[in-house]
Amino acid sequence: MVSAFQVASICIMFVVFSYQERKVTGLAFKYYSFDDMYSTVQNITLQKCSQITRIYTIGKSVQGRDLFVVEFSKTPGKRDLLVPEFKYVGNMHGNEVVGKELLLHLVNELCTGYNTNSTIKNLISKTRIHILITMNPDGFSKSVEGQCNGLVGRANANGYDLNRNFPDPYYSRSYPLQKETRAIMNWLDQYPFVLSANLHGGVIVANYPYDNYENGFNSYGHYATSPDDKFFRHVATVYSELNPSMRIGSACKGNYFPGGITNGAHWYTLSGGMQDYNYHYTNCFEITLELSCCKYPWASTLKHFWSENKDSLIAYIQQVHSGVKGLVKRNGTAVAGAEVKVVGNSKLIKTTKQGEYWRLLTPGKYVITVGTSSKSVSILKGRVARLDFELPLLDDNLKNSSSSLYNTKYHTLSFVAAIVCRVLLT
Repeated sequence: MVSAFQVASICIMFVVFSYQERKVTGLAFKYYSFDDMYSTVQNITLQKCSQITRIYTIGKSVQGRDLFVVEFSKTPGKRDLLVPEFKYVGNMHGNEVVGKELLLHLVNELCTGYNTNSTIKNLISKTRIHILITMNPDGFSKSVEGQCNGLVGRANANGYDLNRNFPDPYYSRSYPLQKETRAIMNWLDQYPFVLSANLHGGVIVANYPYDNYENGFNSYGHYATSPDDKFFRHVATVYSELNPSMRIGSACKGNYFPGGITNGAHWYTLSGGMQDYNYHYTNCFEITLELSCCKYPWASTLKHFWSENKDSLIAYIQQVHSGVKGLVKRNGTAVAGAEVKVVGNSKLIKTTKQGEYWRLLTPGKYVITVGTSSKSVSILKGRVARLDFELPLLDDNLKNSSSSLYNTKYHTLSFVAAIVCRVLLT
């Protein structure tokens, strides 16, 4: 006969086994409410990868929902020198929901893959990844599953389209800056993001800057070339080529995009977009990923979308390790706010408080300048080059830069002494 103790032992083993099964099984393919999504993220990160994750909030939506971000890095909450910052933003339009669910599954994939997948482990080890699963939780709460078109849930709770709400170089904003928009802008001020993508729906294509140009309001068919058009076409293609539906360019009826990519303005112009704001006003290069013909498809299709986008999502993050990176110093001290230029390219990148810079570029030979210093560099495919600058003490082109050189008594006196010596010796 089986004793009561043996029965109890078997029951306990069954409970433990069942718990472990729940712990390691994959995420269900369904639409998660905001509260369910948040608790799911907490459970995933706590159970599977607490040592490499942090959940933090960049602000609140109009209706008070947290705009929470999941961070992946070797040292969550801390910056490591010359480790680039990457971000994904989902659900900017509340009724475009596929991206939101894909990012939730990406969180799970990164968590589970860190200890089992060398590609993911290597990526997290050398990248700080930030994932904002939903930028517009209020809009999502109003959206209706199965509605492929329409505007219900697109805007935020105040009725504003968040992808028309950012500062624009050509058109002044005629409506108030929204809480969600301000949160993104503050986020960009706080972190030196290098590369980004925001996820949308309604068609399938990788869209890259510029979305707008001078006198381009409501126009179509005009290619608005950015200074980094070559790089943007490259990273958009990296994403598209690994997505079977995107790369054919004609997955959605009535649309054809050669190679599955498009210049934003060539498709249609928009002002106040987040993509152009990132590129024009910050160091961050961003593209827009349109991931589904139907904005809010039935949940039964989500597994298909994950299989089509999983590899692309990982490959795109890897592109943050492209081009050249380095430190800018003067007299051994980091120079913040120094302008890093590529000869022949008008886009400026500014150094961080630690004197770091990252300049995304396709393979080739370039001349990089900082102040009066210039260096040549060769960039190889799949590799990021290291190019540091030690600037001369007196550099008129950097006299207005924000630098820790001028924040210590010692270096200030050294700077003054150098000027006096220069005067006396001339």
